[in-house]
Amino acid sequence: MKIAFVIPWYGDIPGGAETECRQTAENLQKSGLDVEILTTCVKQFLSDWNTDHFKEGTYKENGITVRRFSVRKRDTKKFDQVNFKLMNDCRISPVEEQIYMENMINSDDLYSYIRDHGNEYNHFFFIPYMFGTTYYGSLIYPEKSILIPCLHDESYAYMHIFKKMFKDIKAVIYNSEPEKELANRIYDIKGHQIVMGAGMDTDIPYNAQRFRDKYDIKNDFLLYAGRRDSGKNVSLLMEYFARYKESCDGNLKLVLIGKGELTVPKEHMHDIIDLGFVPLEDKFDAYAAATLFCMPSTNESFSIVIMEAWLCGTPVLVHADCAVTKDHCIKSNGGLYFSNYDEFEECLKYFLTDPAKRDLIAKNGKEYVIRNYSWETVIRRYEKLLDVV
Repeated sequence: MKIAFVIPWYGDIPGGAETECRQTAENLQKSGLDVEILTTCVKQFLSDWNTDHFKEGTYKENGITVRRFSVRKRDTKKFDQVNFKLMNDCRISPVEEQIYMENMINSDDLYSYIRDHGNEYNHFFFIPYMFGTTYYGSLIYPEKSILIPCLHDESYAYMHIFKKMFKDIKAVIYNSEPEKELANRIYDIKGHQIVMGAGMDTDIPYNAQRFRDKYDIKNDFLLYAGRRDSGKNVSLLMEYFARYKESCDGNLKLVLIGKGELTVPKEHMHDIIDLGFVPLEDKFDAYAAATLFCMPSTNESFSIVIMEAWLCGTPVLVHADCAVTKDHCIKSNGGLYFSNYDEFEECLKYFLTDPAKRDLIAKNGKEYVIRNYSWETVIRRYEKLLDVV
């Protein structure tokens, strides 16, 4: 059996869908499947979508054949005008939806390849839902197309242009039960559906003391790791943490790991430590050293980082408005959730004042990840899916 993952950009690059695609492809290849990647020559999400970073051609990356195709030139101004409305939850017309899709990331060479070589592949896996490569690519051979949408409850999901794609697709793979419930509220889905989850390497190495020594952090700290932008609600986390420091005693710090547009206000730099991008070893060590990991985002389809925190022995705190991360916490009993500042403050106090309970909650989370999202478990689910579609 030969399958291909189709994604706008590919490699060891930031992003939950990007990481899920790369790791799933590599692990399916190890299990004996013939796996390829079909992608554009753009480097990553934050790159210029009009510019080829890579030379068009075929590459070998970690044992996977990666076919890269030149990106189509786009009208950035037209796209930004429509995207601004979507980012601000404004309704857009069918004409604007078409402008959005035609001027987001696309590759005519990629679509031609799928059309001309479709008989060589059993299935095409498209990830995530909102990009041109997924929309136009999946329409070529819908009977062979499987969608991994990484769906959030956001304005993009309600665009009418996606309704046909979700209806005609052969199968849909979800990362969580709340994601499946959301998809079925919005779309009329006829194909096979499965809650797969994302696979995790469950034997993460970590050393908490190594992190504390390297960065000279001695106090308890709350950790955030990931993109630092408004979409991840990091500004709310910094606001709530600043309020906590103003009203509560103690030496608790907030440590931020990752790149992004948001910067720490000068008046809070003594309590909020911005480490920026750090090596992978340091990230895992930070999870282990943290008193608590916080993911404030309200739009997640899985959240690899909370899984990593649990695997490194740390409990998590998530936003109650994110159905997915809240569901993980409830099912695992591995974390708490907040919907306002008062609840945020009480959650912090609970974890800080009862280390034994904190360790037990972290243990619950780790067992939940190992039980549900080890690669062995997830690959078995993929094999079962491929037997029935």
